[in-house]
Amino acid sequence: MVDEHENDYMDEEDAFKTPQLVKKNKKRKNKSTSETENRDEDDDAATIDISVKQISEKPDRIPPIVAYFASGYDPSSQSGDRESPNVTVYRHKAESKKRLEVVVSPPGSSVEFVGSNYTGEQAARQTCVYTLGVLDKEAQTLRILPIAHNKVFRLEPRVKKETVNSEAAESAVTTELSEKERQIKGREKLNSKFGTKSAINRDKKKKALNLGADPDAQDSDDRKLAEVNSSALESTDANVSRNIPPHDVSATTPGKAYPIEKIIDNGEWTFLRDIYKLVQHETGTSTDEYPVFVRNRLHRLQEIRDETEKETVSVVLSLLTHLVKFKDLNSLDGFSSAKNHKFPGIIRQKCKRLFKDSDQGRMPNDKINLLISYVLVLALHVDNFKTDPEDIAKDLRISQIELRKHLENLGCKYSRDKSNTFYSLHVPLKFPQIMRKRRR
Repeated sequence: MVDEHENDYMDEEDAFKTPQLVKKNKKRKNKSTSETENRDEDDDAATIDISVKQISEKPDRIPPIVAYFASGYDPSSQSGDRESPNVTVYRHKAESKKRLEVVVSPPGSSVEFVGSNYTGEQAARQTCVYTLGVLDKEAQTLRILPIAHNKVFRLEPRVKKETVNSEAAESAVTTELSEKERQIKGREKLNSKFGTKSAINRDKKKKALNLGADPDAQDSDDRKLAEVNSSALESTDANVSRNIPPHDVSATTPGKAYPIEKIIDNGEWTFLRDIYKLVQHETGTSTDEYPVFVRNRLHRLQEIRDETEKETVSVVLSLLTHLVKFKDLNSLDGFSSAKNHKFPGIIRQKCKRLFKDSDQGRMPNDKINLLISYVLVLALHVDNFKTDPEDIAKDLRISQIELRKHLENLGCKYSRDKSNTFYSLHVPLKFPQIMRKRRR
């Protein structure tokens, strides 16, 4: 009879005994033999002879999945008398079963934790191999297993979406439909999946012409109109959607007004250390590929004595470089200067997610303005929230008049010295209001 603790991979295990520790008794002066014997007995009691079993991966089974919670959530501390979290694993059928997604749903919570092996940190290059060791002290065995796709999943919190069982709903509807209506429904489904564009457009026109009175849709429309009337229309002149990075209007210091931890994720710091290494080694590496703003701040970076502050400023400068190069890569006048720039995988995905609607085509104007706002916020962090706009305007390839509009939209104020102009960030943040003409 097979032991209940036996793994499914037992037919491929290679067992071998670990070598026993050889202990040498050393004679010391002023020590009795009884004390030496007691110490040896304690060492023997702490030593365990185990058999190591290497378990290989099987193509028809998923290896153990290793994940961690990025938000600090601990399911063991939350369990107590409550139920344990529900864990669901999804595997893509069309991608040769290489894509995995893990969803952890705590009971009674509206937040779930989602992680995958093809987005975020897992999309970056990995040069190490992970294995999982399971020690059974009673059986004196150590099983070493490979983990799924050699990836450690990062579980990030997501708000649950209300889902409807579409298959059950469709089955309930089809039972009440006639045979002719079933044929029409089936033809529409085939056209939507495998039909031509003309057939799809024809079905859409027929469906629009044959729409009936839907009370649920009417109720939802009335509810949406009520929400618009109560919230949006009352504050049209005051609240304007700002196309700027994450910010805190009630912050008391400039550093908290645009917190850097909300702009740079924890997993991205490892891939933004190129400038920090350049400053640490002080090699003669050419810096011509960096923007003018970064080159003008390298000497100031070398003067910083605090290593934590130096690393933070260098990481901010590195991200600023990638954002400027990404803008040049998607523009006609700066493509030649950025075509050979090397982006880390996780940074390239972040830029595409934030500043592009699709993989093809140029960046829309609102995304370009958002990228410029991100660059200016990083420049303010480097210059202690008082920056000279001349060199950053050259890197962004815009005029200082246009740059002034972006800085004022971030809450900065214009100031002038004897011969230089500066923009400083004041708290609490005050954004420019829309000026309306007064009627006579």
